[in-house]
Amino acid sequence: MTGSARLRIGFALTLAGVLALLGGCVSVPQPDPNNPGREIRQPAENADPERRAKVRLELAGLYFARGQSETALDEVRQALEARPNLPEAHSLRGLIYASLGDMARSEQSFKRALELNARDADAMHNFGWVLCQQQRFDEADALFGRALAQPQYRDQMRSLLARGVCQARAGRWADAERTLTRSYELDPANPVTAFNLSEVLLHRGELERARFYVARINGQPDLSSAQTLWLAARIERRLGNLAGVQDFGRQLRDRFPQSAEALRYERGRFDD
Repeated sequence: MTGSARLRIGFALTLAGVLALLGGCVSVPQPDPNNPGREIRQPAENADPERRAKVRLELAGLYFARGQSETALDEVRQALEARPNLPEAHSLRGLIYASLGDMARSEQSFKRALELNARDADAMHNFGWVLCQQQRFDEADALFGRALAQPQYRDQMRSLLARGVCQARAGRWADAERTLTRSYELDPANPVTAFNLSEVLLHRGELERARFYVARINGQPDLSSAQTLWLAARIERRLGNLAGVQDFGRQLRDRFPQSAEALRYERGRFDD
């Protein structure tokens, strides 16, 4: 899996985690059309502590999704001033610290979230993903397993996807195939799942199946990318289909001429 593909997948999974954290929160102010850099904030200081904490937490999630991690961290701090034992705030703080490279505080925050709510599947998922980035694969896998075991967990396909990606990074190809296949069954329209399953199947030599899943993405121009076209080219090469390799290579050159994948194609670096 290429580094750029991993970054794309990581962003999707992290953003999904943020959205899950915010799912039960109150509505928040909308951006000021006259000053896009500011938020129109509803007065919250006179509200009860629980409502104030939820407003601050949702603002934190919005800032984090926009890449404003320091501002998001400040909003989490204010949420915790209102409600120090709010598990979702500690979990989101764990994600923010991870994005800032402060892994010690990230881990501390996630552990505190799970102390406060031992059944918080979203915290387990997010903590597992952060551990996966540190190549702590066994610990990550255990957390994904705990999340998936929670009754009435509504985002199983998200944790199955993250778990499968992590298993692939650990070289556990058979486990990754099983996990990603289950994720695909639950969410067949998800192109990130299809991409990763195709990649795993290529590693396992299941070339026709790998071709099937990546073709479902490349058949939709708005979903296809340099990564998906390059994956398809690699699969066709393994199948001995030179015409298919050339076709996907031509699409790479025409649509993504400056991409790392187009450069790899031009240099014949199919096994990088």
